[in-house]
Amino acid sequence: MEVTCLLLLALIPFHCRGQGVYAPAQAQIVHAGQACVVKEDNISERVYTIREGDTLMLQCLVTGHPRPQVRWTKTAGSASDKFQETSVFNETLRIERIARTQGGRYYCKAENGVGVPAIKSIRVDVQSMKNATFQITPDVIKESENIQLGQDLKLSCHVDAVPQEKVTYQWFKNGKPARMSKRLLVTRNDPELPAVTSSLELIDLHFSDYGTYLCMASFPGAPVPDLSVEVNISSETVPPTISVPKGRAVVTVREGSPAELQCEVRGKPRPPVLWSRVDKEAALLPSGLPLEETPDGKLRLERVSRDMSGTYRCQTARYNGFNVRPREAQVQLNVQFPPEVEPSSQDVRQALGRPVLLRCSLLRGSPQRIASAVWRFKGQLLPPPPVVPAAAEAPDHAELRLDAVTRDSSGSYECSVSNDVGSAACLFQVSAKAYSPEFYFDTPNPTRSHKLSKNYSYVLQWTQREPDAVDPVLNYRLSIRQLNQHNAVVKAIPVRRVEKGQLLEYILTDLRVPHSYEVRLTPYTTFGAGDMASRIIHYTEPINSPNLSDNTCHFEDEKICGYTQDLTDNFDWTRQNALTQNPKRSPNTGPPTDISGTPEGYYMFIETSRPRELGDRARLVSPLYNASAKFYCVSFFYHMYGKHIGSLNLLVRSRNKGALDTHAWSLSGNKGNVWQQAHVPISPSGPFQIIFEGVRGPGYLGDIAIDDVTLKKGECPRKQTDPNKGILLCGLDSEDLHPGLLPVNLCPRAFVHSANTNQTLPLWKPLFNGRDGQM
Repeated sequence: MEVTCLLLLALIPFHCRGQGVYAPAQAQIVHAGQACVVKEDNISERVYTIREGDTLMLQCLVTGHPRPQVRWTKTAGSASDKFQETSVFNETLRIERIARTQGGRYYCKAENGVGVPAIKSIRVDVQSMKNATFQITPDVIKESENIQLGQDLKLSCHVDAVPQEKVTYQWFKNGKPARMSKRLLVTRNDPELPAVTSSLELIDLHFSDYGTYLCMASFPGAPVPDLSVEVNISSETVPPTISVPKGRAVVTVREGSPAELQCEVRGKPRPPVLWSRVDKEAALLPSGLPLEETPDGKLRLERVSRDMSGTYRCQTARYNGFNVRPREAQVQLNVQFPPEVEPSSQDVRQALGRPVLLRCSLLRGSPQRIASAVWRFKGQLLPPPPVVPAAAEAPDHAELRLDAVTRDSSGSYECSVSNDVGSAACLFQVSAKAYSPEFYFDTPNPTRSHKLSKNYSYVLQWTQREPDAVDPVLNYRLSIRQLNQHNAVVKAIPVRRVEKGQLLEYILTDLRVPHSYEVRLTPYTTFGAGDMASRIIHYTEPINSPNLSDNTCHFEDEKICGYTQDLTDNFDWTRQNALTQNPKRSPNTGPPTDISGTPEGYYMFIETSRPRELGDRARLVSPLYNASAKFYCVSFFYHMYGKHIGSLNLLVRSRNKGALDTHAWSLSGNKGNVWQQAHVPISPSGPFQIIFEGVRGPGYLGDIAIDDVTLKKGECPRKQTDPNKGILLCGLDSEDLHPGLLPVNLCPRAFVHSANTNQTLPLWKPLFNGRDGQM
């Protein structure tokens, strides 16, 4: 029957709304910890400070329709080149064990094709302390000059740190703290040197001033040890020089090959050479270090890559404790690599009969020029297109023009571009088919349930992506299939001209509670079928205030229509179906399925096995309703099967003056292994809630269940009864009860009223005797 019901799904006429539901992207950056606002040069900005080695986590919260795509980038500053060129497409940016070189400004860019992209940024400062440097003044340039007695000498010490002003310095001579005197002066922040640089100045150098001087830098609270650097002052020193051998100032190699950069150095003592990158601030060397020391002045690189291209600095380093102001030279490394082109892949849509221009542009490469370009259509070589004179002078792109898009000219085009080192290709998919629809996920209360059946309807809404890019959409083909089933219903939905941003709507009916469905929607134009979009729709219980329309809770959704467990009772009601039942549950009690008889259908029940005891109560409380009518009717199905059945009570909690619970209906004892329906009239005087209270009986065979609860304005239904049939005054009519299962204790103080004799009799014997319904 489930497959049959699926095949009978009805689709009612759709409605179009001419409102634009597209919303531009909006973004906001959030992070762990606090950010402060720093004002520099009369410009205020958010600065997030993090310790080196900690985990940086930035999240970009976005809104908009269609769903924006998020891209993280980082600008100059102390950014690594690899991160700048590799964007992170994710709403959350996470960097483990962040390094000082990864500080800088991070940008979150959210775009969905509507309006301008949303761009937010935040500056990240990484606290660290590295790179101690030493310098001697005067810096003698001629190799023949030595440090001589009688001259003034200044030693300076500087440490790169964030924040810089927290660095402290201490000076030592031959292992002991240096003592200030008339000839030995120590300055913490020398105004003649870079900010936060300490200096030790020797006036009128004496022989006794020769020795080893050490500067120690400390950074309170930093996760790094103190840094120190020392220098030997003697008369046997010759300042060094450094230069690049002739013909070695520019080194050109192909990607993947080895390379060797060389600088020559002289001096006494002969210092080692330190290599670093120049053109990319704080970028690392291929070894992963910011500085690399080589004793022979040669930097050897294995299997160079394109990101190694640039200018390298060679400079003299401290040696045997001695160093003057570093000498330096530069070497240019050019790494040749195949071209990179854009677009690597592009979907080109155009209406039939209109022209199309395909362009393949050189994004980067070395050499940065196009040596040749070849076009193919569906793998077949095309004749070379005419060469534009301007393009011939600066060949940075290749073009192909199609005079008109037709069914024959639709397909895949490839442009292969070469720069004599290698090649790359641009791929174009040209067609006149429509783009896919964009489902609208913000429909308020899309699910609508039906009172007397286990069916529901669903409001399906969507917009058409770029409807003006191709020929007008003539109709949509809708396919709907119940999950885990093979059969599907297909329906054509005709439409008039569809505008960009126009919200289209279609109502799917006769969906089975609580099943989920796959919906596929395909636009059709004169070209044929366009791109298909699919989504899964799920049943959710509607949560509404009572009104004249249907308001039945089937308990199919985990939210159970807003019902909650009472915190003052002994135990809770449980939501389950035949598939989630405990296989070891007690037999001869409880329902096998819900009222619909399907194994997937859910219901609420109380489990009376241990540790439950006689008289324990479980209460299920409805949402709060505003009373807008004098009378309401509560209808529900109940299942009370088992020899230890206790009681099921319906209470009304009035909220107009405090919380007051009033009994409206009650039933006790075994009522058989069937579902039965009750209609209970209530007349609340103000805001109210209804409460289902299950009471445990004398034993474990006492499970009670409820399902399909309906709350409606007005009086309860009164059925047309035969004069010989009775009506139960406790809220049940005789037709609602299962024949032959009418115990004496049907409900407290229950009476049956006979319309034939106009008498009211107590229920102390079975109501019906045989088929004629006589008392």
